[in-house]
Amino acid sequence: MCDCGNENNNVLLPQIGVITDIRRETPDVKTFRVVGRDGKKLFEHMPGQCAMVCIPGVSEAMFSITSSPTNKEYQEFSIKQCGSLTNVLHNLQVGDEVLVRGPYGNNFPVDTVLKGKDLLFIAGGIGLAPLRSVINYCIDKRDEYGTIDIVYGARSADDLVRLDEIKDVWMNVPGVNVHLTIDREQEGWDGHVGFVPNYVKELDLNVDKVALLCGPPIMIKFVLQGLKELGYTDEQVYTTLELRMKCGIGKCGRCNVGNKFVCKDGPVFRYDEIAATTGEF
Repeated sequence: MCDCGNENNNVLLPQIGVITDIRRETPDVKTFRVVGRDGKKLFEHMPGQCAMVCIPGVSEAMFSITSSPTNKEYQEFSIKQCGSLTNVLHNLQVGDEVLVRGPYGNNFPVDTVLKGKDLLFIAGGIGLAPLRSVINYCIDKRDEYGTIDIVYGARSADDLVRLDEIKDVWMNVPGVNVHLTIDREQEGWDGHVGFVPNYVKELDLNVDKVALLCGPPIMIKFVLQGLKELGYTDEQVYTTLELRMKCGIGKCGRCNVGNKFVCKDGPVFRYDEIAATTGEF
């Protein structure tokens, strides 16, 4: 587990976070901007790490930190409405408070393996959330990385998370190529139509890249198959399994994948570390 930000922060001790901004991304996804009561960032983190967000008396759950570590003012969480806790979170207002503890888990190797490499980000639906932190980190340190390709798809154009940032920022950064797709034809959409795994193969990009992916398990399964067909090795592929994280500290035993515990060994894995257990996630 990465100790980023832990020197002066007990990850088991909840901190009070104040919501300073709420942005609706899609019909069922909102992004919450959170700071401490002192107006400062709660703690430092690295791309791919998560935090536990809690509503006392309701529940708590692990969410990816979607803002980049290069942002020193706040943290953001993009949360899909899909249960009792997220229903309550979606009804909060600016100024309301939540409890946050973290960061948990390891991170994408942005300062080691990925440095100087051409990168391929592949995301589906809310799966863009954990990758957004990595993408913005690499964009903010643009000179340290090669060409960046982003393949992102959702059920419809309305379900594309952070479409404003994608169009206004990512698409205007030199050396960054964004490839958007939606599952089915939609009025007003003039972009690509088709599923992400097929689109990745259609693009036929240079395979001398490191691929980072996140999305629904079925998407990950077929993207991995497609990457193999294109010539990618298991060592070239990283994924994050943060949706399996429960307690975050290896005590509940509910996040195991094979002989790995997602909270202790992940949530970021190089694919060869979990290739034998693909059916379990």
